[in-house]
Amino acid sequence: MMRLFSNTSLKLLLVSLLIQGSSLASAQEPIRIAFMDPLSGTFASVGNSGLKQLQYAAEELFNSRGGILGGRMIEIVPLDNKQSPTETQIQFRRAVSEDIRIIFQGNSSAVANTLNSTITRHNRRNPGQEILQINYSAVDPILTNEECSFWHFRFDAHAIMKLNVLTDYIAMNPDIKKMYIIGQDYSFGQVVADTSIELLREKRPDIEIVGNEFHPIGQVKDFTPYVTKIVSSGADAVITGNFGADMVSLARSIIDSGLEIPIYTFYAAYDGITATLGADGVDKIRLIHNDAGNPIPTQERLEYIQKFKRLNPDNDMTQHRITNALQMLVKAMEESQSTDPYDIALALEDMRFVNMSGEELWMRGEDHQIIQSLHISVHTDQNIVVDADNSGFGLLREYSVPAENTIMDHSCRMQRPRR
Repeated sequence: MMRLFSNTSLKLLLVSLLIQGSSLASAQEPIRIAFMDPLSGTFASVGNSGLKQLQYAAEELFNSRGGILGGRMIEIVPLDNKQSPTETQIQFRRAVSEDIRIIFQGNSSAVANTLNSTITRHNRRNPGQEILQINYSAVDPILTNEECSFWHFRFDAHAIMKLNVLTDYIAMNPDIKKMYIIGQDYSFGQVVADTSIELLREKRPDIEIVGNEFHPIGQVKDFTPYVTKIVSSGADAVITGNFGADMVSLARSIIDSGLEIPIYTFYAAYDGITATLGADGVDKIRLIHNDAGNPIPTQERLEYIQKFKRLNPDNDMTQHRITNALQMLVKAMEESQSTDPYDIALALEDMRFVNMSGEELWMRGEDHQIIQSLHISVHTDQNIVVDADNSGFGLLREYSVPAENTIMDHSCRMQRPRR
């Protein structure tokens, strides 16, 4: 004779099924990560390029392989801050309202500083609801020095680390006697100028600084007047930290002037810049960067780039640090078995990670500054396997410095939250 469930047994079964269903639903909820950068306006091309690279990394490396943490997908949520500190605060409030607790941001140190202070204030006032800042590109040194934060991690070498390598390279060229410095008038541009002058005086006191000029960020349409000053100064070389539309416009004016001197840059590649320079930029433009360019170091990375370019024919894989940052973030989640920013931060501190290029990255726990190798590459069409802007031109490595030789002291005195 078939037994019937008692009321108590039936209730227990229903509760068990509900719990299992709830756990399954929770496991399948996507992990939402905000990408907060300019997606409209003057610097939209840079922001949209970064967004596509983050979306590609999430899909290619994790979602297509079954997700993370037992099957959860990664969802990238675009937030357009128009590269404005004010708009950044508006978008931050939107992220909070949507319970997004991880924010990727990279364009403009001014914006990164605003976001850093906003997150610090929010996290202090809202324990248990903290936000994590993943900085993939803002290189103002203050972010991992005086204004360092437990909730901020930088995945790019800061400006002084890069300039230390760049000025070493410049100092090796005996033909350089006069240097002109030009940059955007904000915190990063000022750091580039001040640090370049200080390091060149130390390493090559014979080099004369014949110009040190700032211009409004994102407002100059024609750089001809600025380039005319460079030409008239008799400069043997130029250093600039310009990026995005300002780098494109400066490059166009340099080409039009017929200037035949080396230009040392941070961001003079991709997003239309390489195509603009074309043959006129060969052997003139050099770039300090943290992603080993041509020759591509590993087959894995080459195939990763090539697939991205097939899927995004109008875009390039310009910022491998975005991929590095997402991979390290996921590793921290998997190791901690958590998506809570506090747990992730603890797991990221002092993490060692080997990227697609076979290079070991170290997230220094004291200040949350990534330590990695740095490279200087030249704009050329020789020995280019992966070009930029479908132009046939690209970056060829000339000089590399291993990670351990890029380490610099810091002034971070991090305030750690208590849990």
